[in-house]
Amino acid sequence: MNRKELDPDSSPAAKFGAQVRELREARGWTQEHLATLTGYSSVHVSAIETGRKPPTERFSRRLDVAFETPERFEREWRNAGRRVLFEGFSDYLRSEASAVALRLFEINIIPSLFQTPAYARAYQEARVHRGRATQQQAEERLTMLLHRQQHLHRHPAPRVHAVIDEGCLHRAIGGRDVMLEQLKHLEELSHQPQFVIQVSPFSLGEDRPFAHPITLLTMPNRAHVGYGEIQGRGFLQRDPDPLAEWVGEYDQLQVEALSRAATRKFIRRVGRGFEHDQPGAGRLAQE
Repeated sequence: MNRKELDPDSSPAAKFGAQVRELREARGWTQEHLATLTGYSSVHVSAIETGRKPPTERFSRRLDVAFETPERFEREWRNAGRRVLFEGFSDYLRSEASAVALRLFEINIIPSLFQTPAYARAYQEARVHRGRATQQQAEERLTMLLHRQQHLHRHPAPRVHAVIDEGCLHRAIGGRDVMLEQLKHLEELSHQPQFVIQVSPFSLGEDRPFAHPITLLTMPNRAHVGYGEIQGRGFLQRDPDPLAEWVGEYDQLQVEALSRAATRKFIRRVGRGFEHDQPGAGRLAQE
């Protein structure tokens, strides 16, 4: 791919690559020289500059060291990931990174912060196959997700309470092996004191308060921030009145959902169904 074929506006990765090449050439450096400075191969540098490979946080930081541009490329990497997300989500990310507590409710898939790499990749690849996203966008979403998950292990770590609709566990994303790994990971997380995980059973029926995924954040100043998604659009909620309603409904959902111990047993039961190629065998509605 030559310079004429590279369109910086074609994707966030192309824009990132164009900036790298522009600064490299302004310094009079070859790709091989930049590769030596960053500890990567010249093939990798070339792929970044032409937008064929999305940048990673590690590579972005190495660029900032090599070019002596503190946080320039790291910031561009973060912005590149946010441009492929739902409206409102970039604002949410800034709050999520500093929240002291997160309360999640999900109805379609395992909450993203709990997804294994294989599960997340299978979900994003399906969007590519359906024509809902490009391969480039899928890779950028995965990179951003892994970065978000790292925030769960910062010090002090935020407390995370997740209520997961029963359907999230039965929906076979990525096939049997991927689901078995995902369910095992979810159960392991549930044993960590930082996480509280509960299943909202189908039997709740119309008493389940939320019709779409929501997240409630508690900030260091104890203020609340909410985020929801409806039909592919995200919205940030800071208005105290609707937030108070969300908090009240979430409290009710916690009471109605399965206990932590019962949730672990249920996750294991669903896992046994996948082991025997019988997804859905652990449904409470059938017991």
